[in-house]
Amino acid sequence: MTSSGTGSTSAGGGSAQESVSAAWELLLPAASAPARGRGRALQSALREAVRSGRLVPGTRLPSSRALAADLGVSRGLVTEAYEQLTAESYLRSGRGAGTWVSGSARAAAGGARDRAPRARDTGIDFRPGTPDLSLFPRSAWAATYRSVLARLPHGALGYPDPRGLPELRDALAALLTRRRGVVADPERLLVCSGVAQATTLLGFVLRGRGLRTVGVEDPGSPEHASLFASAGLATARLPLDDEGLEAGPLISSGVRAVVTTPAHQFPTGIAYSAARRSRLLDWARECDGLIVEDDYDGDFRYDRAPVGALQGLDPEHVAYTGSVSKSLAPGLRLGWLLAPASMTDELTDRKRTMDLGNPAVDQAVLADFITRGGYDRQLRRCQRAYRERRDVLMAALAEHFPGTEVSGIAAGLHIIARLPEQYGPEAEFMARAEEYRIALRPLSDCGTPRTDDGSVGLVLGYAHLSPADIAHGVRRLAAACRGAR
Repeated sequence: MTSSGTGSTSAGGGSAQESVSAAWELLLPAASAPARGRGRALQSALREAVRSGRLVPGTRLPSSRALAADLGVSRGLVTEAYEQLTAESYLRSGRGAGTWVSGSARAAAGGARDRAPRARDTGIDFRPGTPDLSLFPRSAWAATYRSVLARLPHGALGYPDPRGLPELRDALAALLTRRRGVVADPERLLVCSGVAQATTLLGFVLRGRGLRTVGVEDPGSPEHASLFASAGLATARLPLDDEGLEAGPLISSGVRAVVTTPAHQFPTGIAYSAARRSRLLDWARECDGLIVEDDYDGDFRYDRAPVGALQGLDPEHVAYTGSVSKSLAPGLRLGWLLAPASMTDELTDRKRTMDLGNPAVDQAVLADFITRGGYDRQLRRCQRAYRERRDVLMAALAEHFPGTEVSGIAAGLHIIARLPEQYGPEAEFMARAEEYRIALRPLSDCGTPRTDDGSVGLVLGYAHLSPADIAHGVRRLAAACRGAR
């Protein structure tokens, strides 16, 4: 067999020999089989190469003439093998387009599996956390991408500043100052792969400073605990009341760092009161502690005045995090971290060793999108759509589940619904919903214990659902409850 390193090649795309990879070595035994069984052996060996994943979907095969020459067999044997495997859908071919491993070919072993945390196959998914990805501004984003690629100097495609491109840090600092009341020095701003990486970076730095435990809200996001665990930190669950974190348990816990969602607490939806925000800052100053502010959806509000970021009141004791995961798309993996000046160098060093910085082109696109007004337009578009969906959800609950108490409705992308006692207990309610293919997240998943009165608490996300799907989903859930009763 001609090796892949020999044979004549052209600068344009290479010769047939160049296409011959180590995978063709699997066909050598078939080529040397007895003459009467050589064709079947060749087909079997080629079929097994596809099944096993040695030849992955999308691989272009050599021409029948080139492969026959490499294997030392007649061209007719190769042609027959190609035709048979095409008929079996292992291969695909077109006139003048060559022969390829079919995209529908299933490798028995190997092959990349998609483990993205997408919604399972369900009729209606009310679980929170995802925006409407169909609202992503594809045309505007693509136009910005082309414009950025055309003007970026070659040097900008090298390793970026691990803190982020200067133009993006400038754009983000102006945006956060204007929209969220943040004290944003671009020199202290780090561009991260979302809030998840920002939290992990803080965890590593805090552990390096001797901390072993971080406080988290209860109820709160379970992800905070897992992210700090990855940095070697334990978490202490701290209770909330209707105004925010309770000061007594926070002080008695002995922690010197705590994660909060003060603008729109997850999952309850409350905004920390002015008194509680002030008390929280006093605690941080008294113990030289750190407040980690997760501003996960602070840009979405409907029926209340803006609630500024806590960081704007004391930037030396608050680390502020946010991202475009709710406003644009989580798949962009673009977020930011503003930390006290005393932590910036340590965070930058940790960011550098972790990934050498975020992709430069993506950062440049976001910077351009912000400075040219595209980001503000996107927020206005989403806000109108999400307000409508929230109103549809509220009306559907009132119609089909009268007596339901709702909270957290003034902002964000989800609400809390506490159904009357007659729909409990929670385990049975969740089982009925699953039977009717409705995905729900109970409030108890966020740390709140199940209520003793048998009622059901739900965290209902609505941003990713159309108004029609929201109304249909609530009707179906009501039908499930009627069938059980």
